[in-house]
Amino acid sequence: MRDILTREDLHLLMSEFYLKLLADSKISYIFIKVAKIDLASHLLELVDFWEQILFDRGSFRKNVLQIHTDLNQQSKLSDEHFAIWLNYFNTTIDENFAGQTAENMKTRALSIATVMKIKM
Repeated sequence: MRDILTREDLHLLMSEFYLKLLADSKISYIFIKVAKIDLASHLLELVDFWEQILFDRGSFRKNVLQIHTDLNQQSKLSDEHFAIWLNYFNTTIDENFAGQTAENMKTRALSIATVMKIKM
């Protein structure tokens, strides 16, 4: 397996990841019924976010913590939700990629999730 290198890699990863999330009723309702995401747009925003985080390129400037804080006010994001999210995230990376960027992405996701849980 190769490492995450391109925007296309990130899109593949986010697409595979969301297939898992949206198939799990313990968490899918947050995306479908609460946030009411448009999947195609949401995937592009996620790719923009991770491209900025991992490769320091792009122009993603949204306040991710505020977005999730607002979501948490609509429907409580529990420790179980974060655990499910991280499990699918890490599994999807491991199924598709291996390398320094892939490991960095998992570390950054854990860090972001931890900060969100503390701040909410």
